[in-house]
Amino acid sequence: MRTSFTKYFYLYISTFLISLFVSVPSAEAAPPDFNGGVHNEYEYEEYVFLSGAPVKFSGKMTVTERERNDQLTKTYRFTLTNSNGSKLSRSIVYVTDLEKRTDKGQTTTQTAVKSYSEKITMGKVTYTLDDYQLSQGAIIDNRPASDYYSGNVVGRKTYKTNTDEIITIHFSGRNVGYENFWGATETQFIDYEIVSNQGKAFITSKVSDSKTKVLKYEPHDPSLSSFTGGHALISSQNMIGEYSYDIPYGSGTGTVHVNQEMVPVIERLIVPKFRDLNGHWAKDNIERLYSLGVFDESSRFFSPNTPMNRYQFTVGVLKSADIRVLEQPKNQRAPKKAIFADLDPKDPDYLYIESAYHKGVSKGVSATKFMPEGPLTRAQAVAILVRALGLENRAPTPGYQTGYADNNSIPKWAKDSVYVATEIGLVYGDGRNRFNPYQEMTRAEASAMIIRFLNFLEKDLQQNYRDDMLFFQ
Repeated sequence: MRTSFTKYFYLYISTFLISLFVSVPSAEAAPPDFNGGVHNEYEYEEYVFLSGAPVKFSGKMTVTERERNDQLTKTYRFTLTNSNGSKLSRSIVYVTDLEKRTDKGQTTTQTAVKSYSEKITMGKVTYTLDDYQLSQGAIIDNRPASDYYSGNVVGRKTYKTNTDEIITIHFSGRNVGYENFWGATETQFIDYEIVSNQGKAFITSKVSDSKTKVLKYEPHDPSLSSFTGGHALISSQNMIGEYSYDIPYGSGTGTVHVNQEMVPVIERLIVPKFRDLNGHWAKDNIERLYSLGVFDESSRFFSPNTPMNRYQFTVGVLKSADIRVLEQPKNQRAPKKAIFADLDPKDPDYLYIESAYHKGVSKGVSATKFMPEGPLTRAQAVAILVRALGLENRAPTPGYQTGYADNNSIPKWAKDSVYVATEIGLVYGDGRNRFNPYQEMTRAEASAMIIRFLNFLEKDLQQNYRDDMLFFQ
């Protein structure tokens, strides 16, 4: 998913007839309409408020996209109807200029309207879009395991009716979102003011599009079989939206909702057959990671209680989050020099280590050594995970306490990561509230920590970017 798509995003939402646009990654979750609407594979629906009442339209939507020289052109077309015979047709083209700051790991976007055409007929009144002005800016923070983004938009739409009435809609809004291999969510808020001969009306749209991937165990019931069950990777997507309106000259105040779901996509994964995991507390964690290809063990024995080394853990984190790796130049014949003297560039997983180094996820034990076979400590593991998430800067100003009894034993280079990892639930202390930064981790313990890391990417971010934003604001 994330590895094969370009990183920018579109915020495009509006209530009823307002068209917004903000660039997002192509594999992102983003409400793909201009009216606070939602859709599935077959149908799109939205509410329109120009007549003074909430009128639900549904029908077909198409989106086309073209990119050239850091400029993205996106075209939306809608053909919608209402049960009372009302009709809506809309075609709008947006152009987004992107500025990629690779030195900062960030991308900024600026969006404008290139062309527009919109006509709505309700009863005997026809509303034609006569002018459309929009200014939008967005920022994407490109982190190794997940991108985080935010945008703001302001604009004005002017409609002319067949009775020569002018209706103006002023709008402003914002969006927040993230996107990674395990999930993507965008939540958008837009406030609209409709100005007409009848007075003023106010509409607020809240809409969220969310994608998730989950691992589900599927039992294999026949007793005469070579395996007892395996995991499936299930990708789901759903959209939820809410319009709150205050129309003094029409329907008064109220709220209407829209929601749609996609049909889940199911992918069956390889079946692990380790013989030394029965009854082990980390069996499910290990088998999940093996099914995903995070562990590529050829032996039938995983040895869960043996030490996890630095090389295996770093590679495992990048594989589990589907973090992009550097590519070897096709015309390069001789093996290139390794970034650390104790690494072999011919190793099949070497590029994961080099990518982790250049992305700031993992560092060597010195300027020349990575110590790939060295044991992994809890401090090292936590630092790798938090750097991958890009959240190390969320720690307080230096001088804070982590809350652990052995706070003073935590190395300075790991302290921010330990604080953040504790706050987001990746790690916790032992029975005596000690973090034990230098404790060497077993393969089982490391597996459990990676699974918590994946749960954060899948569930915790969705909770924060959708549920917390929609239901607690």
